[in-house]
Amino acid sequence: MNQQQLWDKCVDFHGHQCGGLTIGYKAALYAIELLQLSFSADEQIVCIAENDACGVDAVQVILGCSVGKGNLLFHMTGKQAFSFYKRSSGQSVRLVLRDKPAQISKGESFAYYQQLAPKDMFDVKETKLPLPEEARHFTSYTCDCCGETTASNWMRIDGDKKYCLDCYQQYDRFHI
Repeated sequence: MNQQQLWDKCVDFHGHQCGGLTIGYKAALYAIELLQLSFSADEQIVCIAENDACGVDAVQVILGCSVGKGNLLFHMTGKQAFSFYKRSSGQSVRLVLRDKPAQISKGESFAYYQQLAPKDMFDVKETKLPLPEEARHFTSYTCDCCGETTASNWMRIDGDKKYCLDCYQQYDRFHI
């Protein structure tokens, strides 16, 4: 698939073309170049996005990272930064978007980012977070209050009762 077809696939998935989608598109392409990556059918490539903006959609399309597979994680800092990990080699890279010129409007940012090469858009840094473990499978239990099934890692125990997070009454002496 050539780059135009790949871009079109990202736009189809995201719903429109924009500067934010371009950021994720170029980050994914740059990660492919730096770490010799290909589409991840399982969890061999991991992306930790520091935002939940448009660019994350391009990462999903290009690299196969997704929340459901457990290889797309969010470490919300509000930064346009993406950490990519290659499990087979242990290699990783953190790509941080460089500032755009102050005079460029939101509308003009699409054209600006489209014309830049990935190496001119991102600072390449060491990852801050270690490679996350592979996704676990948890036993599920029924909440004793609402009757809904919940994975064990999200349950809370109070006495002999199991509660989901929606039903659990958090103990907090300062906010009664």
